[in-house]
Amino acid sequence: MALSTVLTAVAILAGVGLTFAGLIALTHRKFKVWEDPRVDVVAGMLPGANCGACGQPGCRAFAELLVAGRVPPAGCNVMNDDRIAAVAQFLGVAAGEVNRRVARLLCAGGRDVALQQAEYRGLATCKAAAAVAGGGKACAWGCLGLADCERACDFGAIAMNAQGLPVVAPALCTACGDCVEACPKDLFTLMPVEQKLIVQCRSWLEGDAIQAVCRVACTACGKCVADAAPGLIRIANGLAVVDYDRNTLASPAATTRCPTGAIVWVEGAQFAPAQRTDVREMAVA
Repeated sequence: MALSTVLTAVAILAGVGLTFAGLIALTHRKFKVWEDPRVDVVAGMLPGANCGACGQPGCRAFAELLVAGRVPPAGCNVMNDDRIAAVAQFLGVAAGEVNRRVARLLCAGGRDVALQQAEYRGLATCKAAAAVAGGGKACAWGCLGLADCERACDFGAIAMNAQGLPVVAPALCTACGDCVEACPKDLFTLMPVEQKLIVQCRSWLEGDAIQAVCRVACTACGKCVADAAPGLIRIANGLAVVDYDRNTLASPAATTRCPTGAIVWVEGAQFAPAQRTDVREMAVA
């Protein structure tokens, strides 16, 4: 091949490369989306958990909203007060206030009060146990106690107690919802921390039928309805249901005459020992 042919080919390739490079540069300059450099700084100040508890797909998306002034720094449930204050100071905005939420378990039927009708010996997960006739508990709605929720929590906010119930530490809970997704019985819910009146039961059975399998189940007796503010609680499908739109009317008075302790007034973590003291002695057999 002649040298001139080689040089011609090289020149053509170089020309094509330069042409496309110029077009790319012009396109980038014309369509470049400017991003506030503060986004990178704020993203670095965030915890990087990408838990989604703030409602965004990740910490960077939340940082973009912070810089745009669309959310307050307190919208991150993972950061402590000092880190929230640092982000607020950097952006020159108020830290803000957010209706903080926490995961609550709607079942109090631990192994000390709930009847176990069969022994499950398979894979030690709630999901696997639930797939085998709903698990070994006599109450089809009860917590299986195999700690799927504890393992799903990346923040160490859940620990199993001696009765096989998951206890959530409100100070560590970010309301990310992982425990909600992990529970095959749909027993976890995310609630604002100021909602302290909780019905710790999901069973649709009533009266003697549910008392025969769980000492702390809701029997639909209606005493909490009578003791609470008008319209705050109703009975539906065999359960006491709290209308949280009327949460300002809630008080511990609604729990006073509950014969099983199914409805409780929670300050902090659930399942404190005091919650068992007034439970009526019933045979579970």
